[in-house]
Amino acid sequence: MSPRPGSVTVILVNYRSEAIAVRLLADLAADPETAEIIVVDNASTGRSSACIRVGAASLAVPVEVIENPENRGFAKAVNQGLAQLATDFVLIVNPDCRMPHHTLHRLIEIMQSEPQAGMLGCCIRNPDGSEQRGSRRYLPDPRRSLYRVLGLGRLGLARGQPKGFDLAGAPLPAGPAPVEAISGAFMLVRRLAITRVGGLDEGYFLHCEDLDWCRRFRDQGWKILFVPDVSIVHVQGHSSAGRPLFVLWHKHRGMWRYYRKFEGGRDPLPFRMLVWAGIALRWGLLSLIHLIKTPYPARRFLKNPATRAGSQDV
Repeated sequence: MSPRPGSVTVILVNYRSEAIAVRLLADLAADPETAEIIVVDNASTGRSSACIRVGAASLAVPVEVIENPENRGFAKAVNQGLAQLATDFVLIVNPDCRMPHHTLHRLIEIMQSEPQAGMLGCCIRNPDGSEQRGSRRYLPDPRRSLYRVLGLGRLGLARGQPKGFDLAGAPLPAGPAPVEAISGAFMLVRRLAITRVGGLDEGYFLHCEDLDWCRRFRDQGWKILFVPDVSIVHVQGHSSAGRPLFVLWHKHRGMWRYYRKFEGGRDPLPFRMLVWAGIALRWGLLSLIHLIKTPYPARRFLKNPATRAGSQDV
């Protein structure tokens, strides 16, 4: 099936989320701006891809399923889809999201009225209706990291300052507003900007690649906008719930990669060592807390590091 008229190609990275992904495919197919959907399956199971194909067969929009023989991580999977991009815009969305019809139409209108906008995000909500963490945020830097780790965000919040990196819970802007970063769970991106900035950094396996991309977009002069009057629901963690320690490992590994890439070269060696120690300590403490709370038979860690990276969770 050839792409239907529309301005958006959708890229969805799947890892054992076929049931909820099929529901999202129906949401996307109902949006007239969707030209085609590319599902990149990160070596889930044969059944997972088959279920998606069956669910997509009755849709009015073409759905291509790319099956990877191994789990290549989120960034590599997205870049596989980007390599086939033929429309002016691309939506990168997690399979555990639900979208109202005509969501894309409003976002495309904003993109067309803001030629310097390279990327748009919307208000991502939890199933209970609250704004999800990471929906809009600042980019990491050592000062904000210290602010968060020491719990100083509680004091700043009382003075009207954001808590660490995250802006969720702060008053929503009246209209589309520039932000430093949005969530990789839902990103509408301009194709022209991608040709100039490049795709996601494949050195990240899972987590922080979205922050890296936002940083590179901003460094090259593209605006990132948050659109408060468009909302989607994100279940969060559907693909990664089975191995929380594995996810924690790659999240903190991503933090260190981001710091070295953008901040480390400007800091003296003692400070870089302090940052490394802080990241390692945070990973160790969170892992220990999880192990204490988790019954022994349920503990699963890095037995096979290529088996758990699907969608991008905040």
